[in-house]
Amino acid sequence: MPTFNDHPSVHHRTSTTNRTVRRRGFHGLTLVTLVWLSVAWLSLAHPAFAAEGPTIAPINVNEASVELLAELPGIGPTKAQAIVEDRQVNGPYTSAEDLTRVKGIGANTVARLKDEISTD
Repeated sequence: MPTFNDHPSVHHRTSTTNRTVRRRGFHGLTLVTLVWLSVAWLSLAHPAFAAEGPTIAPINVNEASVELLAELPGIGPTKAQAIVEDRQVNGPYTSAEDLTRVKGIGANTVARLKDEISTD
């Protein structure tokens, strides 16, 4: 009857104090490599796993409150209050460029806000 040592996938070294047994199969390094490749594939193949910021809807400058307008980059509470007062006096904004009616808001500020504001 064959014994464990007779199996072809087992190699051993005969010694009085030491015996080495090698078996076929996954090694620790192979398992780590497989996990790493799985994570890399997920991050490349599935956009949901990629690092992307959330999409935020533009703020309507004709309806937004002072508090909401103040959160826009480069605006703050004073300019937000001026935007609300200007739209009450002069009517709604028809384009982003109309914000230049407000003192302290220039073309550069409007260009930075283009994707974050709307007028409809």
